[in-house]
Amino acid sequence: MWDYTGKVLDHFRNPRNVGEVESPDGIGEVGSLACGDALKLTFKLDKNGRLADVKFKTFGCASAIASSSALTELVKGMTLDEAAQVTNKDIADYLGGLPEQKMHCSVMGREALEAAIARYRTGKTGKKILEGKVICVCFGVTGEEILRVARDNNLTTVEQVTNYTKAGGGCGHCKPDIEAILARVEQERRKAAASRPAPQKMTVLQKIKLIKETIDREIRPLLQKDGGDLELIDVAGDRVVVSFRGMCAGCQVAQFTMKDVVEAKLREFVSSDLVVEEEKQ
Repeated sequence: MWDYTGKVLDHFRNPRNVGEVESPDGIGEVGSLACGDALKLTFKLDKNGRLADVKFKTFGCASAIASSSALTELVKGMTLDEAAQVTNKDIADYLGGLPEQKMHCSVMGREALEAAIARYRTGKTGKKILEGKVICVCFGVTGEEILRVARDNNLTTVEQVTNYTKAGGGCGHCKPDIEAILARVEQERRKAAASRPAPQKMTVLQKIKLIKETIDREIRPLLQKDGGDLELIDVAGDRVVVSFRGMCAGCQVAQFTMKDVVEAKLREFVSSDLVVEEEKQ
């Protein structure tokens, strides 16, 4: 039994925006019944070029249905440029996380949206366009796709690549090629880390200011989408104390959100030494 969050189960049991948009501006289709997952996404733009209606039809598991439902909710009201920036990680974060073995469902959603946007802009097929050499023949996954997903999600193992793309999950002949791609990504990471300037020591006031700015810019908007919010309570050295508000208060996935969203963002934008704790009542 997969360990699904309450939000995943809600979007599975009560999926939003199921069906097809009438006279759609964009159509995207990915996956196949032979591979076990298939998704068709359609959208309609309003007079201002924003996504007024987005619907989906999917054949797949609970994660596939929930990811598709979440994606349609995420992108409604966005421009095409804004929607094109949505990543599979955004979809998973919106759902409070997915089991790693099911992350390919969030990738499928992103690919369907890309295919629909491409069809609208070029007038060509709304099916997924394979870019580059096919590495995994069993599931039709290219090296470019593996490279992108590995970069976007900081993947380091073949098993993770399989979880996110299905590549390597069939005959296994492509695993050496996947390892070579992961080695390339790791080399890129090391090169980027080496070129990064050494962090300057911040004063206490500078650190608190940067923490507040990061919470307001990177974290609160994510929580507010679902009726939640976050308040900074205290900063003591590398210890950051926060309190959840609104729908996040008392939520069963709050601990997950605190570590995988709040702490992760603060470590990324402020300091890798920060530890986030929830205010004790």
